[in-house]
Formats: sequence, structure tokens, C-alpha cells
Amino acid sequence: QVQLVESGGGLVQAGGSLRLSCVASGRTFSIYNTGWFRQAPGSEREFVADLRSSGNTAYADPVKGRFTISRDNAKSTVYLQMNNLKPEDTAVYYCRAVEYGATVYWGQGTQVTVSS
Repeated sequence: QVQLVESGGGLVQAGGSLRLSCVASGRTFSIYNTGWFRQAPGSEREFVADLRSSGNTAYADPVKGRFTISRDNAKSTVYLQMNNLKPEDTAVYYCRAVEYGATVYWGQGTQVTVSS
């Protein structure tokens, strides 16, 4: 089992920055992919960014050049640095971890609100 706890969300003005954190516990050695998704009201959950154990990263087009995913293995933590935030980035942000056996784990989510 893997447990994920997100933090770092909040209210920020457009153009501002936030850094989200996702702390993993449990069977963290079995994780090969950790990523961030978001869900705005009335919308489906969508991919934001992910980071593989190889170090390779991927980003959704709307956040490329503004968001950066990174990790601190010693702290079992994955970060999402979000710069130049826009009102359309407003959503609940979820951390997701995928094990080598393809089991998927989700965190509880953290709210990000960007005011115009």
C-alpha cells in the first residue's frame, strides 16, 4: 500500500506562484511514476505532469513552461512548482502514484484558486 498526502494549495492572484507537495509513505520503493492531475468544477480530471523513476518528465500543453515537477527521494516527496498562474488553473490538484504492478494510488487533493 502507498499513502499520498498533498499540501500547498491556496488562493493566489493571477501571475503568482504556488508549490504543491505530495508526500508518499508505505511501499514507496514500488512506485515508478508519480504525477499530478487536476479537476475543475464540472470538468473531468485531467493530466498535469508526471515524473518517472528514470527521471523523465511529461507535461500537459497548458502548463508547459509554467509548471515544473520534481522530487526529493530522501523525503519521499514530489513537488509541483506552479508559476505564472492563471484563473483557468483553478482546480483541485491530486497526486497520483503508480506501482510497477500497475496499482494506482491517489491523494485526497488540494485546492488551488487563482483570482483574476
